[in-house]
This record gives sequence, structure tokens and C-alpha cells, in this order.
Amino acid sequence: MTTSKRTAGEPPVGYDPSQFPAFAVTVDMVILTMSESSLHVLLVRRGEAPFEGMWAVPGGFKRPTETLDEAAKRELREETGVNAASLLTQFGAYGDPERDPRMNVVTVAYVAVLRDVGAIVAGTDAADASLVPVSDVLNGKLDLAFDHRRIVRDAIERVRVELEVAGIATAFVGATFTLAELRAVYEAVWGVQLDAANFRRSIVSEDGWVIPTGRRARPGPAGGRPAELYRAGRAWKHGGPIHLQRTDERK
Repeated sequence: MTTSKRTAGEPPVGYDPSQFPAFAVTVDMVILTMSESSLHVLLVRRGEAPFEGMWAVPGGFKRPTETLDEAAKRELREETGVNAASLLTQFGAYGDPERDPRMNVVTVAYVAVLRDVGAIVAGTDAADASLVPVSDVLNGKLDLAFDHRRIVRDAIERVRVELEVAGIATAFVGATFTLAELRAVYEAVWGVQLDAANFRRSIVSEDGWVIPTGRRARPGPAGGRPAELYRAGRAWKHGGPIHLQRTDERK
């Protein structure tokens, strides 16, 4: 009996894709940054139906010839002008049948932390693009299209964990930073107030979390001695120096 060898990638003989329900794949990007000591997320205002005029995270449909990562980079750049290609990380997938009124759509969500998003320019089907306080999204003050509030909430939870187990805190600040700037990251992401003296003792230690640069920041409007500038040490590669004290741990 003679058998023909199929080329790799070819469907099996007799396979009929029309026998399976069709669905689309999209990508959605949660871009987080610090602005005026508070956590902000990059949103776009939808310029077309469904949910025309509502805010949403940047995203769109994956093209047949693209990988998921390529689609995420393209959609973010086209809708906002922001380039975060090397920083986007997948953190979840959402496929509830009713999440998109157009059809059955599965979306793959990405998160990226940027120190500076740069110039924001709305493009393609986005009527506007802007940084919005995360608190306005989480508390329901700002209603988002689709299930994007859930996606933003899940991204924040991911970053909250990353503050403890990875060096993501330093991604929010510049190459040099003050301890107050670094403390503001933890306070904004965790939604807590940290004692400045205790924070300093945890960060400025022999473990090598931060390294003094010998320089100081520019004087603030209130005057006084400018704060000392630090740079991140190698210890951040192995975790984070601050751990969130949960409610059950305080009982």
C-alpha cells in the first residue's frame, strides 16, 4: 500500500474547518506609568461601534499573518503612537462568549510598565488617547468598553505581585531616582501609605538594592535640601525588598 507524505503544516485529509464555530482573536494592552505620584493607565476613546465614544485599553484584531506579539506591538503603536515593543508581557486571556457584541472574540491581554510613555497620538479607529488615573477605572468613576475594567484590574493585580517578587518597581522610575519617587510607586500600586523611615531602612541596606550616585535632585518649590539620587543595584534581579502586609497578617 502506498501512502503519500503530507507537507508539514497541511491539514489532515478530509479536515473541514467549517464544521467548527468561527471566532476572532484580539490583543489588548494595559500600559501603566506613574504621573504626579499616582498610577495611570493609557486609554483610547473608541471612534467606532461598538461602544463608540467610550474609553478602552488599546487593542484590536490579530491579522492572519501576525503572531500575537506582533499584533500587540502594531495595535499599540497605531492607536496611541506609543512604542513598548520590548516591554509587553502576556498576563491573561479572556473568552467569555458575550464579551464582544460583534461575534465570539477571544482576547489575549498584555501589560507593560513605562517610565515615560512619550508623545501620545490617537490613530486608526481611536478618537482620542490619554493617560487616566487607575483609581478612576477601579472605582467605577470611568466606565470602560467590553470587559476592559476587569482586564485593567487583573493587570494591576499582576503588577502588585510583581512588586514583591521582581524588580518591576524600578521600571516606573528613571535611571536615577529619589527614595520618595520609589516609595510613591509602592504606595500607588498597593494603595497604601508607607513610613518613610522604615522604607529607607529597607531600601538603603547592605543588600545592594540602591546605590548612591553622589548627586542630588533639583530643589523643589518649597526649598530645602535637595533629595539624594540613587540608581538601582543588582539585587532587584532576585526579587523586591518590600513586602505587602496583608490584612490577615495584621490581625
